[in-house]
Amino acid sequence: MAIESAKIDLQPAGAPAAASVTDILETARTHLHAARAALDAEIHGYPTPISGCDAQFNHLLAERRRVMAALRALSAEVHIPTPRAP
Repeated sequence: MAIESAKIDLQPAGAPAAASVTDILETARTHLHAARAALDAEIHGYPTPISGCDAQFNHLLAERRRVMAALRALSAEVHIPTPRAP
């Protein structure tokens, strides 16, 4: 597959074709918050007896950390390096 043909569809379902970057970022935040809520609910309802030794539980914790890191990245200030003139 050529790079030119690789496309990532970040448009919300039913959105106009020319969504702004702000709209796309807001959609990403919404999806990440929903994923976080789903993971929190699943972790909260997980049986307690052997959760520290359970690979599935540890996977859920790792997924929650990834979602939180993505949310922090979307909320972080963007640094755009600029060339320095002598």
